[in-house]
Amino acid sequence: FAYGGDDPARGTTFIGHTNFFLMQNVDMEQWFFQFAFCCALSSIVAGTVAERCKMTAYLFYSTFLAGFVYPVVAHSFWSVNGWLSNTNTDPLFGSGAVDLAGSGPVHMTGGCVAIVMAVILGPRMGRFYDRDGTPYDEPRDIAGHSVALQFLGTFCLWFGWYGFNPGGTLFISSASFGDAASLAAVNTSIGAAAGALSAMFTHTIIDERKTGIVTYDLTSTMNGCLTGLVAITAPCATVEPWAAFVIGMIAGWVYLAGSFLLVRLKIDDAVDAIPVHFGGGLWGLLSVGLFTAPGRLQTAFGMDDHVGWFYEWGRGSGNFTLMGIQIIAALWIIGWVGAVMGPYIYLLNYFDMLRIDPLEEEVGMDISRHKGPAYEIEDVSQDKREELSEKRSSYAGMDRSLSGRFKNNKKKTEDKAANEEKAVIGTETA
Repeated sequence: FAYGGDDPARGTTFIGHTNFFLMQNVDMEQWFFQFAFCCALSSIVAGTVAERCKMTAYLFYSTFLAGFVYPVVAHSFWSVNGWLSNTNTDPLFGSGAVDLAGSGPVHMTGGCVAIVMAVILGPRMGRFYDRDGTPYDEPRDIAGHSVALQFLGTFCLWFGWYGFNPGGTLFISSASFGDAASLAAVNTSIGAAAGALSAMFTHTIIDERKTGIVTYDLTSTMNGCLTGLVAITAPCATVEPWAAFVIGMIAGWVYLAGSFLLVRLKIDDAVDAIPVHFGGGLWGLLSVGLFTAPGRLQTAFGMDDHVGWFYEWGRGSGNFTLMGIQIIAALWIIGWVGAVMGPYIYLLNYFDMLRIDPLEEEVGMDISRHKGPAYEIEDVSQDKREELSEKRSSYAGMDRSLSGRFKNNKKKTEDKAANEEKAVIGTETA
C-alpha cells in the first residue's frame, strides 16, 4: 500500500497496489525502515491509552493503523507517485512536501490517532472525575512508578533517533548523502538538547512565579527532549545547526502548551504522547517551511527553487510555496486520520471492544489481565482483588459460545450445586 508499484511513468496515485508479502522486486532497506515506523506509530497510541484500553482493541487498531491508514500517508509523502512527494515527476506546486524522516507521516499521524482514541475512550478513573462523575476542582495526577526507568526510556529513544534521522537518507554512497546524514545527526542532537532545556527552564520559571519555589520538573525535561526530537525529524537535513536550536527551543514550548491544553480539555493522555508527537510533528512540518536553507535542500533533495520562508525573504521574493505545501500536508494528515480512524474507533467502542471493566481498571491491568503485579510494590486493596475474583467466578457457569465450549463448565457447576443441595437436605433429614 505504501510503495507497491512505484513507477514515475504512472503519474500520481493514491495508494500502492503490488509487492504484497515482500513478493516480486522489493527494496528491503525501504521495507525495514517502514517496518520500524509502523512500530513507532502503534506505540505512540498505546502510551496515550495506557491503563484502560483492552488488548483486543490494541491489536485491532494497530493492525488497521499500520496496515492501511499509515501506508496511505507514507505513499502520499514519499512514493514517487505520491501527490505530496517531492520525487514525483510533477510535484505539487513544483516542489512537493519536504519531510526527511517523518515528523508528519509518522509522529503527527500517530498523535492524531492518539487524540481520537483518548477522546472516545475517556479519561482514567480518578483523573478528572470522582466515582460519582463529579469533576474535581483540580485534576489528580497519576504518577509513574519509576522516574529512573522514564529517563532510561528517553535516552533509548534519543539513541534510536540516530537511526531514524541520519538513516532517513537511506544511503551514504556519495559525498552528498554523507553530508546530509552527518548534518541530520548533528541537528538531531541539538534539537533534542534544546527541547529539554527549553521545557525544563520554562516550567521552572512558571512554577516559581506560582509558588515562589524553584523546582526542576523531570517529566517536562524528558518530554521536552522528545518533542525536540520529533520536531527536528522533518527538517534535520535541510536546516542549519542554529535553526535546529531554535526549532528545539520552540518545541519545548509546544510541549508545555499542548500538555496544559489537554488538561484544560479533560483529555487524558497517560504519557503526554499527544503534545509530544502531534504537537512536535506539526511544528516540525511547519519549521521546514520557515528554516529550510537553499544549499542544504540542494544537498539532501537536489532542488532549491522553493526554500524556507525566511530565506525567501532574504532573496527578496517572499515566496510562500514551500510553507504553503507544508500546511497542506499537515491538514491532509489531520483530515485523513480523523475521517478513517474516527469511525473505526467509534465502532470498537460501540461493540464494547475498547475499554476494560471499571473494577479491572481499579485493580490494575497487571493483576486483572496479565496474571500478577509487574512490581511487588503495587498496593492494591485486597477487598478489590476478592471482589474481582468473586465477579469472575460467576463466569464459570456461563455458556458464552454457540459452539458449546463453555458447556462442560456449566454442567460441572450445576452438578456441584445439586450435590451441595442434596448434602444439605440429607443433613436436615438426619
